[in-house]
Amino acid sequence: MRPSKRKNDELRRVSFERAVSMHAEGSCLIKFGHTHVLCTASLEERLPPWLKGRGKGWVTAEYGMLPRATNERTRREASQGKQSGRTQEIQRLIGRSLRAVVDLDKLGERQISLDCDVIQADGGTRTAAITGSWIALHDCLAWMQAREMVKAGVLRDNIAAVSAGIYAGEAVLDLDYAEDSDADADANFVMTGQGGIVEIQGTAEKAPFSQEKFDELIRLARKGIGELVSLQKLTVA
Repeated sequence: MRPSKRKNDELRRVSFERAVSMHAEGSCLIKFGHTHVLCTASLEERLPPWLKGRGKGWVTAEYGMLPRATNERTRREASQGKQSGRTQEIQRLIGRSLRAVVDLDKLGERQISLDCDVIQADGGTRTAAITGSWIALHDCLAWMQAREMVKAGVLRDNIAAVSAGIYAGEAVLDLDYAEDSDADADANFVMTGQGGIVEIQGTAEKAPFSQEKFDELIRLARKGIGELVSLQKLTVA
């Protein structure tokens, strides 16, 4: 039995709340169970220097956790003078994931910055950030389209992410912290609405796992991402 009493193929309760920021061009508060992440999308008339003059845009991301997002207070990274390697790795993952479904040529010479701030953490913060950022990005592009800054078709597909792992010898979907901290293996899957794989991050925590177990994990991930994409579509309909 999972600590949360969920079935092996069951997501935590997921909700999206749009337009939670009065200033950002797009925003979404996503909740994966007790994991809550605020995602905002900001349109910026600037580009990385290496992209200037090439007629295409850029999508990037920043990620951070509030001091009491976890059981004990953690110092703000700004007060330490640098970001941790974990933070840098996660924000690069978010940026790569969202760029996979954006036509950067149609975006023009602009940058959309996605800020993902973890308000409360209970496992799966990076997957929640990716899934919620898609909503914020969608609404930012809709804001731009309404002002004739871009045409339709910049956003080519949905993108969502979910974890799957091996807990107590069984493949399970969407690990919370209780499971993630004691898992035999865990993986994060990022996929498009059409089922294309964008990225897979997987680690055996205790002992190597078999191809058969990996096949179970990806099957669970496809099911979970299909449900998340359906929720995204209902949210922006």
